[in-house]
Amino acid sequence: MSKTKSQAFKDYLSLVKFSHTIFAMPFALIGYFLAIGFYDFSFNWKLLVLVILCMVTARNSAMSFNRVTDRFIDKRNPRTSNREIPAGKIHPRNALIFSVINAIIFIISTFFINKLVFYLSPIALLIILGYSYTKRYTVICHFILGLGLSLSPIGAYLAVTGKWNIIPILFSLIVFLWVTGFDILYSLQDEEFDKEENLKSMPAVFGRKKAIGVAITLHIIVTLLVIKTGILINSGGLFWIGAILFIALLIYQHFVIISSNYQKINFAFATLNGLASILFAIFVILSYYY
Repeated sequence: MSKTKSQAFKDYLSLVKFSHTIFAMPFALIGYFLAIGFYDFSFNWKLLVLVILCMVTARNSAMSFNRVTDRFIDKRNPRTSNREIPAGKIHPRNALIFSVINAIIFIISTFFINKLVFYLSPIALLIILGYSYTKRYTVICHFILGLGLSLSPIGAYLAVTGKWNIIPILFSLIVFLWVTGFDILYSLQDEEFDKEENLKSMPAVFGRKKAIGVAITLHIIVTLLVIKTGILINSGGLFWIGAILFIALLIYQHFVIISSNYQKINFAFATLNGLASILFAIFVILSYYY
């Protein structure tokens, strides 16, 4: 691979923030192995690859589409003006083509999984692509992002079983409220800019204190849902180790953000949430088998 192609590859990875896949991917694996380990479905490597492919391509499509729709806003925001499109590293047309290609691959991949997942795939795309416009019109934009990522555990579960169940839905609710909460915290750093641009982030509309209060409330509910889920599936010690680590990191991110006077939001957002997701998934998946 030439240096030019290598750099282009890195630019596209950066465009879609590929490292942030660690938020939802572990929960997709929880959904997949839940069906296999807890409900005794057969393990299938091909299906696992298809599930991962769906996760990656759906997210790539959503992120690149978001960068295209937000390119003018990103250019005016000092924090985001060096992103790939406003910085001129990737042309908006190419980013849009990249989004469309990934969306097509996502739909084709669902076709080879089962009919239910295939029929639901346009709805999933509508949610994750539609999020890009919500910040302009409604304060529930954070919840739409949470909804998009929450599709990962139930989607992976449906890929294996082709039918609904309360447990993967509970895991999806955990993701929904967890992501919504930390996205509200992440948006604190753009509070003043969002006010100037009339964008509807929660800190810009309701103020910093109320936004933090909503995030704390959502994460308290997440904690209760994690406990409730563990009780319902009659989990052993491994699940509870993962649950304690997840909840502890959830609490710690609030402490880090507030104690640092909001200077360590990126650390709390990326590092702590990513670590929480990975550790929780490892222990939850292991608990299905031991």
